[in-house]
Amino acid sequence: MLVPLLLLILGLVILIIAGDWMVRGAAALARHWGVPSLIVGLTIVAFGTSAPELVVGVQSVLKGAGDLAAGNVIGSNIANVLLALGIPALIMAIPTNMAGVARNTLISIFATVLFILLAFTAVNHTMGLLQGAILFGGIVAYLLYMFRLAKSGADDPILEEMTEIDEGKDGLPTNVMLSFAFVVIGIAGLILGGKLIVDNAVIIAQAMNISNAIIGLTIVAIGTSLPEIATVIVASYRGHSEVAIGNVLGSNVFNLFAVMGASALAGPVKIDDTLLTFDVWVMLASSAALLLFVLRRQPIGKMIGIVFVIGYILYMLALASRVM
Repeated sequence: MLVPLLLLILGLVILIIAGDWMVRGAAALARHWGVPSLIVGLTIVAFGTSAPELVVGVQSVLKGAGDLAAGNVIGSNIANVLLALGIPALIMAIPTNMAGVARNTLISIFATVLFILLAFTAVNHTMGLLQGAILFGGIVAYLLYMFRLAKSGADDPILEEMTEIDEGKDGLPTNVMLSFAFVVIGIAGLILGGKLIVDNAVIIAQAMNISNAIIGLTIVAIGTSLPEIATVIVASYRGHSEVAIGNVLGSNVFNLFAVMGASALAGPVKIDDTLLTFDVWVMLASSAALLLFVLRRQPIGKMIGIVFVIGYILYMLALASRVM
């Protein structure tokens, strides 16, 4: 039991590092070849930052553990709101009144509601090619919409985060061969890390006699959300807590549209009944709670941060009660 757990954690570490390397290498190559920052941000950076969840989702489905993919996405989105916003709010209040935040919050909730509707209406609650195509079509439409916003000069926290990349300054490789090496090593690491996670998550679930979804909601979800959580904590510590909102909203939209869409296109994704009776509603409630602050243009302060973190702890305890 200890060995699979350690291998799963090792897989998470490899996955996160490899995803970062792949994004940096691919972004640097694109810049070497003269691709505009906007295109780089809306494609390579956008998809690359969701690479951990995407790799785990697709590999889970190919291994016949689609419920692990669904649990990972739902658990990651819950962690993104309650932890990736709750913890930074303990350091510095997170403003919600920036241009574009309300728009992206509504898009995030739309993606959540669409996912829930597709899950409930799918035959035997199993998402297939149709549901996958609808969800992945959502990410294509979203990126096209963001591209139009950028071309029109609209302010948007997600666009700013994705397009502010500079060679050298942001740790991008400074020559073509090194950039290419980053991409190759990154892709290899993503495949290896994803395999370690999926294989050992299934072993742990079988050993504990619990569903793959529970492992996806907990260990795997927290692990794949670590880049977002770390990013916003560092940003808040440096006095840039506004980065948190754009990071969380962008990640949640990509998880639901791109990750779940690609996973369902790769194979059938069975949505466990317990996910539909409890967890998807926690995911929706956390997004709705965020919307309340955004619509009121009220910052997320220390007290709300405490509430969010406690809420996540209570959610973990609720999951633990299913195992006992």
